[in-house]
Amino acid sequence: MKFPKAIQTKLISAGRKKRYTQGSVNSVIQRASSLVFDTVDDKKEAAKNRTQGALFYGRRGTLTHFSLQDAMCELEGGAGCYLYPCGAAAVTNAILAFVKTGDHVLISEGAYEPTQEFANHVLNDLGVESSYFPALIGRYITKYIRPNTKVLFLEAPSSITMEVHDIPSIVKAAREINPDIVIMIDNTWSAGVLFKALEFDIDISIQAGTKYLVGHSDAMIGTAVANERCWAQLRERSYLMGQMCDADTAYVTARGLRTLGVRLMQHQKSSLKVAKWLAKHPNVERVNHPALSSCKGYQFFRRDFVGYSGLFSFILKERLSEAQLADFLDEFSLFSMAYSWGGFESLILAHQPEEIAQIRPVSGVNFEGTLIRLHIGLEDADDLIADLEAGLERINLNKNKMKALQSLI
Repeated sequence: MKFPKAIQTKLISAGRKKRYTQGSVNSVIQRASSLVFDTVDDKKEAAKNRTQGALFYGRRGTLTHFSLQDAMCELEGGAGCYLYPCGAAAVTNAILAFVKTGDHVLISEGAYEPTQEFANHVLNDLGVESSYFPALIGRYITKYIRPNTKVLFLEAPSSITMEVHDIPSIVKAAREINPDIVIMIDNTWSAGVLFKALEFDIDISIQAGTKYLVGHSDAMIGTAVANERCWAQLRERSYLMGQMCDADTAYVTARGLRTLGVRLMQHQKSSLKVAKWLAKHPNVERVNHPALSSCKGYQFFRRDFVGYSGLFSFILKERLSEAQLADFLDEFSLFSMAYSWGGFESLILAHQPEEIAQIRPVSGVNFEGTLIRLHIGLEDADDLIADLEAGLERINLNKNKMKALQSLI
């Protein structure tokens, strides 16, 4: 898959109005809390237009913020974009902007674990009920929607296990029951450009810009791009809850957009090569890469997405012991163990099936082996394959040693 050239062009030009660049190539960094008015009339005019890009107060944004917000709106087709200090803040505050005590929030069980924890604890304490639906439910989402369901929260592909929703069927069925339901999606995996959420009648597309937008694992930011119907409420409620990000982070995020296209193409190329290699490895039960038919929801991915990124997972044929897992993970030379993903570096984490079962409250799990999540960075793909091959060989060596010891007992 190759995403359209128009996306690459937009990534270069979006948000670079002369007002924001002031003669430079990139937008200026304008750090400010107080913004000074020369006259009373200037102050009144700024107050009148404070939601339309007028310089009013630092928390409303500076030219640096406006540049990134304009760029995100152009890329994702939204009426407005709000900026948050991290992806989790974008998720939680977007939901909080639309719910009150007595409401119900319906969430994909494939959602990011902190999203689920927020729902289970914070929303619950506020008197907002939440429940979960299977990622592959499709039009049968109607079984889970209640009269008081205010927000429907999607994530595709699913966090860790990578299932892909039949999004058009879900959205259509939900709208038929309740045209006013607010539909949101955690769109981080696609960087907002591989899946154009708002074109699928989703109201709000959320990203942890920390990942692909920044692209260098050195800043944290969240974005939420909303359609016309939801933008004003999202903006004002988020503002009242004190949400913002600093100008320097907004700047590096906007700068990250300029290389996002070429980075994603390399992530895409390398991740598919690694995934295909893993699919043939005798230690591997299944590869959860949306571009492979072994991934659940593959047919929906091929229909609705224009490309794929570097994050996927695979399942081993056996459940590794703690000792085996440490031996496997501790000795990689190119893959680092770390949370997050989306940077230039390759990452690896492991999850046991019972750990995944805890965040799959409806469906549980259908595998017994240890799951390995990879982010394929910008290193040479053959070097990454060699690193993985050595890691999988460590598992085999460990097994052979155990068999030899047992034979001596």
